[in-house]
Amino acid sequence: MERGEEIVMRVESPEQAKENPAYYEALTDLLYQLADDDLLISFRGSEWLGLAPHIEADLAYSSITQNTMGHASMYYQLLEDLGEGDSDYLAHVRSANDRHNAVYLEKRNGDGEYWEEPYYDWALTVVRNYFYEAFKKVKLKAIANCSYEPLAHMVQKVLMEQPYHLAHWKMWITQLQSSTDEGKRRIQERIDEAWTMFQDVLSLGEYGEQMEKFELITSEEVIKSNWLQELEATLTGIPSASLGNASGHGRKKEHTTDLEHAIATMAEVYNTDREAVW
Repeated sequence: MERGEEIVMRVESPEQAKENPAYYEALTDLLYQLADDDLLISFRGSEWLGLAPHIEADLAYSSITQNTMGHASMYYQLLEDLGEGDSDYLAHVRSANDRHNAVYLEKRNGDGEYWEEPYYDWALTVVRNYFYEAFKKVKLKAIANCSYEPLAHMVQKVLMEQPYHLAHWKMWITQLQSSTDEGKRRIQERIDEAWTMFQDVLSLGEYGEQMEKFELITSEEVIKSNWLQELEATLTGIPSASLGNASGHGRKKEHTTDLEHAIATMAEVYNTDREAVW
């Protein structure tokens, strides 16, 4: 990869990306963030199968979850192409200490297990998915013209589906904000909670400056500003406090036991026969 003082040349292949170790590090870190975030939010979505408030919500959420899991799979495939390992292994076997996902995305849906008294909270799910899809829109647009062409091409495909995901959750949060007093209270409680946990979702991690330098993505500050603009157009009760990382910082690989539980559940079938063709 050739690089001038101010211009980063287009990188067309994994082989070309590997020619610059600093570029490779920043690129793979960004891909792990994208893949791990989508994997965890879609796993939490899969736990709602058959449990959503009504059949239309169940079908829509299942479709969104399937799409998002597909996005994660595509990012893991890019990592496999770059030599990071088998994509199924990257998704199912890596330990919690090796994951780059934001902590808020690994938070359990509620008490209980899927097959046994799943006392899940729809308000948590609506807020988390709306916040995340608004963020995902902003982050994908920040990557859409990145210097690594395989990623830029993939992001353009994901951006074709993502607006429908965001519209779905925007509809839910708008309805709940104007519903009963209890509905308003519960949704606001989850908004306030999200505010204490969402900071690391917006973080680009330790290679953020390198990502920007190599034109893989725009700055963390721009992403945060654009995300807040998305929220301000919809939310009626944005907290005045600063965003926080109350439960850890996933970009620094600081996670909770909820992630260990999620990985064990996700990998249960895969680990029965790792040589199987999926």
